[in-house]
Amino acid sequence: MGFGRNRSGTEPVTARSPLRARAVLSGIALPVALIAAVYFVVRALREGDAVWWAEAIIAGAVAVIAAIDLLVLRRRMREAREAAAAGDAAARRDGGVSRM
Repeated sequence: MGFGRNRSGTEPVTARSPLRARAVLSGIALPVALIAAVYFVVRALREGDAVWWAEAIIAGAVAVIAAIDLLVLRRRMREAREAAAAGDAAARRDGGVSRM
């Protein structure tokens, strides 16, 4: 995809996204949001108050966002691994000489 090729700002050349930290946060948020959504649905069914339905929808939305984020992160981590492996293979093939 070449995210670092056409830089227009002053960001560092080696800037990296904290993918693992995002994965940990989304991995925690997903089960917590699912448990919260179930709890709020049960409360809404028992008490009939609209506020519990609203809470359940919000918790469900958080769970969906966390799940999508985990899928995106899995794809990005796989791409980063494959790019690193391709770079290592090219370095071995070229005898460690970098071509620019």
